[in-house]
Amino acid sequence: MPTKVARLLETYDLESLGLELEQRWLGKGYERESLRTLATRFNERLLGERMARAGLSPLDGEVENTYRLLTDDDVSAGMRTQAERELERAGIDVDALRREFVSHQAIHTYLTSDRELEGPSSQTSPGDRLERDAASIQRLSSRLTAVTEDTVKRYRETDLLESGSVSVLVDVNVLCEECGEQYDVATFLERGGCRCRE
Repeated sequence: MPTKVARLLETYDLESLGLELEQRWLGKGYERESLRTLATRFNERLLGERMARAGLSPLDGEVENTYRLLTDDDVSAGMRTQAERELERAGIDVDALRREFVSHQAIHTYLTSDRELEGPSSQTSPGDRLERDAASIQRLSSRLTAVTEDTVKRYRETDLLESGSVSVLVDVNVLCEECGEQYDVATFLERGGCRCRE
């Protein structure tokens, strides 16, 4: 029985994307990409196809931005709702669309089952490790925000804290002690370090 990814590739006439996913995973003709990156690539291509079938003509970068608005935890509820309404006006069922989005595990299952591939290497590439560690830091930061918000709310409800409306902000920064430059951790990791080392 074909996997979810294989069924979607067939349903939306995206079969050529299957070969591209394989080549990008193995690093053949492309820089090797992680399963998470491939899942994002697949979901963006799927969204683009759904938008095109609904008669929309997205501008360059619009599909990627719409996908980010639908899926990114850092997007405000208002921006997400606006993106959802634009798709719904075009006749796209956003809930059904979200159910079609695939995870990195689904991409792995597709590549190893339907395409009968073995992983590019049993060792994790430095790029994959960096991506995994950056995602871990982001999850911890989001968790810290949620715990802090719950704590503040709980104490406000028991009158142990008095305040108006509050927001919790959690920033993780890296300070270069040699030059004094400060970066948010994602930028620091993506850059490969500090500018003073370039």
